[in-house]
Amino acid sequence: MPDMMNAGVSGLLAMQRALDITSHNIANAQTPGYSRQRVELAATQPVSTGDGFVGRGVSVTTIQRSYDDLIASQQQSASSSYSRLDAFASRAQTLSNLFADSTTGLSASLQKFTNAIQGVSNAPTSTAARQVMLSEADGLRQRLQTYDSRLTDIGNEVNASIKSEATTISTLSAGIAQLNQQIVNAQNANGQPPNDLLDARDQKITELASHVSVSVTKQADGSANVFIGKGQPLVLGANGASIVATPDRYDPTRMTLSYQAGNTSNDLGDTLSGGSLGGLLDFRNTLLEPSRNQIGQIAVGLTTAVNAQHREGMDLSGNLGGDLFGIGAVRVLTPSTNAGTGTVAAVRTSVSALTSADYILQYSGSAWTLQRSDTGAAVTLSGTGTALDPFTADGLSLVVGGTPAAGDSFKLQPTATAVAGMSVLITDASKVAAAAPIRTGVVTGNSGSAKISAGEVIDVTVPQLRDPVTLTFTDATHYSINGVGSNLLGAGSNIYYNGWKVSFTGTPVAGDAFTVSANTGGVGDNRNALAISAALNTGLLSGGTESLPGSVTRVVGAVGVATSQAQNGRDAQKLILDQTTSDKDSISGVNLDEEASNMMRYQQAYQASAQVIKMTQTLFETLLAATGR
Repeated sequence: MPDMMNAGVSGLLAMQRALDITSHNIANAQTPGYSRQRVELAATQPVSTGDGFVGRGVSVTTIQRSYDDLIASQQQSASSSYSRLDAFASRAQTLSNLFADSTTGLSASLQKFTNAIQGVSNAPTSTAARQVMLSEADGLRQRLQTYDSRLTDIGNEVNASIKSEATTISTLSAGIAQLNQQIVNAQNANGQPPNDLLDARDQKITELASHVSVSVTKQADGSANVFIGKGQPLVLGANGASIVATPDRYDPTRMTLSYQAGNTSNDLGDTLSGGSLGGLLDFRNTLLEPSRNQIGQIAVGLTTAVNAQHREGMDLSGNLGGDLFGIGAVRVLTPSTNAGTGTVAAVRTSVSALTSADYILQYSGSAWTLQRSDTGAAVTLSGTGTALDPFTADGLSLVVGGTPAAGDSFKLQPTATAVAGMSVLITDASKVAAAAPIRTGVVTGNSGSAKISAGEVIDVTVPQLRDPVTLTFTDATHYSINGVGSNLLGAGSNIYYNGWKVSFTGTPVAGDAFTVSANTGGVGDNRNALAISAALNTGLLSGGTESLPGSVTRVVGAVGVATSQAQNGRDAQKLILDQTTSDKDSISGVNLDEEASNMMRYQQAYQASAQVIKMTQTLFETLLAATGR
């Protein structure tokens, strides 16, 4: 009977524990991260008798949670990828909407300015048409600066989000480390897994994965080590590191990240990936900052093309044209960590060779090197860096001075601040240089078939540009200038002189004469207005292969494509995340119907065990009565 009693008591206690766990499952059915628990039962060691082995009941070996490390890891990875794409896509959509507006977008603004120039060429004497051109020039300037200001605002929003993400990651790191310590202590106390603590830790790791990509290594003592980025240990046992947002060493207005563990602090730059933090960094590095630089590059191209041609024209007062647009200078950023007194002065020299990249100029102690900051690719420097022989590379001229120390560096931004410094320099409509400053003529009495072009200004700085010149042919291929000399007609039947070029068609004969002179009173001339319009549509950027409208279309299209790809990727990744979450829930989730069924089953077993105990008591009392005791 003692064996029967023991078996009944063991069953009673085991079912009581099973009912406890079932109740716990039901209570936590809606608790995020909770894994269904179950009681693991095993028959107790039987007793050997002459009749064989007699069992002594049941025992609870452990309380096991329903959890699959592989599926949990897949869910964390899917969560990290989805959060990254979601953070990227939501901000990329803002950028796409800004650029692509059919009324106020970049393409529309540039086209309005081009149409206004065409309006001047159609009516070069019209003050109203000239005023419209200046208004549209200022409107284009305003639109570009609106873009630049909005991109700055978006950059500030990204900075704030990076700070928030760093704080969240550090908080989760501390929480995981604390749970690691609690898990180790609990497991050492009785050798059993502390399931609720394990769930709490896994839930924090899953939440962490939505902010940054993680890898997890479980340890024999029950702790979990968590790594981020390129293997940086965020959590090692009971020790959690912190991620801190700090100002970029080149640009204090740009937030970067540093890794802090104990007394150690390392600059992470933008090496972290995955999760919403990775999405923010990807958006800034691959879309926001490149777009701002590309808008600046377009502004530089616009300014260069319009100014160069406008200077070659003549206004209503007969004066040579000046610059129509002003533009921001190359930005040189000097970090406070530089130990020397080196300086760098940078100017743009070739808009066609100019790129939209930023650069790092570094001094090794004996030589200067240049590399792109986005790819790290080395860029060849020509020259020696002096004022008489500056460094040249990618459309830039660099003059270094002072005494730099080994390791000192500078960040060069050729186009990032160009738009911010943009302005319209002409406010008087009469100053619009729509006419050409020279004109050509034919001397009466020419007998050959030669015809002279209208003339083209090559170098407006030549003082004799508008001096009167008579070109007299001595034969079909030779000519004199103002009756002096004998010059061979150049290739293509071109003549270059006094900063201008004229071309001839047909065949001259000896004595044929043509004139080149100042375009005095040429207020109805529209040649320079036409030339300005043409300059906007010729190959100017990217090595002379891309016009301004083409560049605008490419930039706007690239933003749109990147946005669409991110949105499609996010939607696809959401399906994967939902599937892995469903897979995890099918293993770890609480099924209330199943728990209700278990409760009834355990209740019946509990009642049966109680009956065994009651029957044992009855048999024992019967035995006592039979023996008279």
